[in-house]
Amino acid sequence: MLHPFPPEDEHDSAQQMALKAAAASKSTWISVAVNIALSTVQILVGIFAKSQGLIADGVHSLSDLVADFAVLLANHHSRKDADTEHPYGHQRFETGASLVLGLLLLAVGLGMVWTAVLKLEQPSTIPSVHLSALWVALAALVAKECLFRYMLRVATKVKSGMLVANAWHARSDAASSLVVACGIGGNLLGYPLLDPIAALVVGFMVGKMGWSFGWDALNDLMDRGADEQEVEAIQRTIAQTPGVLGVHDLKTRRMGDMLVADAHIVVAADITVEAGHGIAVEARRRVLQQHAVLNLMTHIDPADRPDGDHPGTLA
Repeated sequence: MLHPFPPEDEHDSAQQMALKAAAASKSTWISVAVNIALSTVQILVGIFAKSQGLIADGVHSLSDLVADFAVLLANHHSRKDADTEHPYGHQRFETGASLVLGLLLLAVGLGMVWTAVLKLEQPSTIPSVHLSALWVALAALVAKECLFRYMLRVATKVKSGMLVANAWHARSDAASSLVVACGIGGNLLGYPLLDPIAALVVGFMVGKMGWSFGWDALNDLMDRGADEQEVEAIQRTIAQTPGVLGVHDLKTRRMGDMLVADAHIVVAADITVEAGHGIAVEARRRVLQQHAVLNLMTHIDPADRPDGDHPGTLA
């Protein structure tokens, strides 16, 4: 007996999604403003100061603008209500945005590596950089680290994986600016190879992070379930519902930052259908209230079988 019950906590769920959307929009627009300013200054000063590392860092900041707009687009679409084509809602737009972020980072990283390698093959063409490049790199480092801490705090507060990915994107920028500052400093001290080497290191860092985000998002799109601890917590919540004698075959899959779950609930065999339905409704209400679960579909099993088994009964 399947019970795909309609949401009973729609008001709380809608309020939570609205708060998440507002936080995502505000933090992302702040990121857009910072990245526009940084990329403009870094690229212009990088060209003037003849620093490949600073130009590469400016291009990285410019790529963040594309990432930010991808987040804003996903944030807009993920708020849409469920429809006939998307009966579970549009939360996976967030996962899609994370995949785009990962692929973007990977592409930018590979581009940086390729450019740096070409430069290192002709060391005689590497110019000495101007001191202004170092000051811009240090200022960018401070700005990006502050942006990362702000965005991660917002992402953690609203529990958004998409915003966490974008926050760590900003942290990758801060790390790259640190490496670039070291490379520029080495160039100023008489080691010109350090500037393209810094660009090479930044490329590897960005590419690695892009691969990580992209792979995680791909796994979520392939219906990766919750981790073992989260599954056990959901199972305990169901098992503690009055009238539930056991739980088995609990399955989960990601839907953006939420989960969709299915479970078999064991109840007494001699109760009415209405009573069993009521137990399932209460179990679902508790799960949606206590966990990041979008929907729980239950299957009711009778506790007593002719062979005496009690399927899935918990101690």
